Amino acid sequence: MTVLPSLPITIPLAGAVLCMLFRRNIRVQKSIALFTSFLILLTALFVFSATKDGTIAVMNVGDWPAPFGITLAIDMLSSVMLLLVGLLAVGVSAYACFDLDEPRMEFGFFPLMLILLMGVNGAFVTGDLFNLYVWFEVLLTASFILLALGGERAQLAGSIKYVTLNLLSSALFLAGIGILYGMAGTLNLAELAHLVKDGARGDLLTMVAIMFMMAFGIKAGMFPLYFWLPASYPTPPAAVTALFSGLLTKVGVYSMIRMFTLVFESDPEFLHGLILAGAGLTMVSGVLAATAQYEMRKILAVHIVSQIGYILMGLGLFTELALTGSIIYLAHVIIVKTNLFLIAGAINRLKGTYDLHKLGGLYVERPGLSILFIISAMSLAGVPPLSGFFAKITLIIAGLRAESWSIVVVALGVSLLTLYSMTKIWAYVFWKPAPEPLPDLNPMPKGKWFVFLLPMVGYTVITIAMGVFAGPVFDYASEAAAQLMNPQSYIDAVLGAG
Repeated sequence: MTVLPSLPITIPLAGAVLCMLFRRNIRVQKSIALFTSFLILLTALFVFSATKDGTIAVMNVGDWPAPFGITLAIDMLSSVMLLLVGLLAVGVSAYACFDLDEPRMEFGFFPLMLILLMGVNGAFVTGDLFNLYVWFEVLLTASFILLALGGERAQLAGSIKYVTLNLLSSALFLAGIGILYGMAGTLNLAELAHLVKDGARGDLLTMVAIMFMMAFGIKAGMFPLYFWLPASYPTPPAAVTALFSGLLTKVGVYSMIRMFTLVFESDPEFLHGLILAGAGLTMVSGVLAATAQYEMRKILAVHIVSQIGYILMGLGLFTELALTGSIIYLAHVIIVKTNLFLIAGAINRLKGTYDLHKLGGLYVERPGLSILFIISAMSLAGVPPLSGFFAKITLIIAGLRAESWSIVVVALGVSLLTLYSMTKIWAYVFWKPAPEPLPDLNPMPKGKWFVFLLPMVGYTVITIAMGVFAGPVFDYASEAAAQLMNPQSYIDAVLGAG
């Protein structure tokens, strides 16, 4: 038995406990959070190195063999998700040290952030459904508090909607788990996949699959279940919003990919067709809502919805190339959306507003920040040679090969509207003169400002690198997709690990 799969959970837990022990000393909490974030990233790099050849790392907690005990398993998809969590942990924790106000730090931002990361990592490594539910509740509990931290009116209003719909999602998830356990007598994912392959099929299983689709769809922000997202995500500080946009909806998408490639194969034409239709509607509704907004955070928040549609497009097409595109797109959008929210937060820190009509002239005033924004914005729109272009072109080619003409047309149209939304932000915030001069609210010394920009610079470099080194990125994603499409290696690794 290897302890490797437990480290992404235990490291942030230890960091959260240490932060609580020093809850009255903000400086020490900052140091602990940064050190823990670097440990999370180093561990993720080690896990990535150990599994990049297709090896599946399995741990049976307490040496109870699967399917009787708690199983942790890391395949290539889990591995890349853990790496992305590590990258976000380092960047967002460093950004928060400069940007977040002291009252929020005193009320537990750093331990809550680490608990959230623990829950996210737990969801990525768990090998059974009940513990997937447990990790969802851990990360949701932390996110509820982070969303309301500060007690501002808009935050509280957004958090009520967030809590209500996510509790509905959790209820559906738990009900589906109960029915599935009654049918199969197990909640171990590998054992469930094994039983389904051996004939546990039928209308009841399809009904349960739809329940899981709805539960994960709410958490992912899938049409028509996404209305909580634009109401809640723009309300907290930029560090919190960046963390949420990068990770929370992506856990829902990851769970859907895991379940609908491993367990729910009883009626692929119907189920994946339903996902594909949902993907198209998610893309269209999200981008149309974004074009009508003139508040920077709201544009970016609604765009989370449309980007989720692209990831689900690959799952709906359900071919190896399409899943390759989904994995590349998942990695691309986590980095880019996090970076855009951090940049928006930096603009608000300088000028005290997100309103496009009140901003202007930042291209001259802050050329470095302008360059960081335009690179990430163009990547989100799919402009070559950035990461978003290669992710989208992979999905488009997969759609053409599958002869799904309608989803291809939708994906191309939504990409053009995304370009319009991003150029609208550029034109209003950076290019046009400011309607009236706005002084810097929080001027920083040049050295401190450079350090503040480092997380955004890092994410921008990753965005460019994913485009420049698109070949190796594609090769890895292709192998991960092949592992998902042929899950027998996962089943054998888990069930044979005892």
